[in-house]
Amino acid sequence: MTDPWSRKPPDEEAKNKSRPLWLWATAAGAALFALIVYLINRYPEVAAGEEAKMRLTYSVLLLALVGGSLLMHRRTRPGQVLRQAAAWAGIGAVLFLGYAFRHQGVALWNRLAGELVPGRGVVDGGAITFSADASGHFVAEVEVEGVAIRMLVDTGASVVVLSPADARRLGFDMEALKFDQVFSTANGQVRGAPVRLRRMVLGPIHLTDVRASVNGAPMSGSLLGMSFLSRLSSYEVSGDRLTLRP
Repeated sequence: MTDPWSRKPPDEEAKNKSRPLWLWATAAGAALFALIVYLINRYPEVAAGEEAKMRLTYSVLLLALVGGSLLMHRRTRPGQVLRQAAAWAGIGAVLFLGYAFRHQGVALWNRLAGELVPGRGVVDGGAITFSADASGHFVAEVEVEGVAIRMLVDTGASVVVLSPADARRLGFDMEALKFDQVFSTANGQVRGAPVRLRRMVLGPIHLTDVRASVNGAPMSGSLLGMSFLSRLSSYEVSGDRLTLRP
């Protein structure tokens, strides 16, 4: 049975409980100060310039805020504080690694997207590469005057050919067009209306004032023809890959 007279006064008990917290806070502050001094000596550019100093100050204040909130929570045991601090350190390390390797991550994401969605292509340096679809054709998603249009790459087409549906999306008035061109296709002769596309963007490729034709008959999709391809420095097919270079 506990002797009630053996208990310490409330003030003394609270003082003893708070003492470890101040010890932890002092140790954490000293460790933080030592880390800052080490980083500045090891990497002088960390504190070079006003912007760098502001970033360093913000990081220190954020770290102090997180650490202080953990240490000043009176019901938190030191072991739990360390576990929470380790968790925050792990989160910080993940964020730091994500920022450090952001360019590689973007490149990896673009490559995966290019494989999953062949029309998007994979940009590598100054070139863009497309994978053949299930039917063995190459489809490219081209930005035409700000509108994304999927086009079948066709070296047999002398110009870029727009389907009536895509032409309407680009704002062409089908009633005002003159279908005075005649093209020979595998399905016979078709008529087309000559137009000019002010801007076409495909990855690193940017072309202006591209000759095109609006097809007079419905089509399943538009064609990326030679009026676009002939203005590139090169294009080549290797296996199931098509590479275009501006």
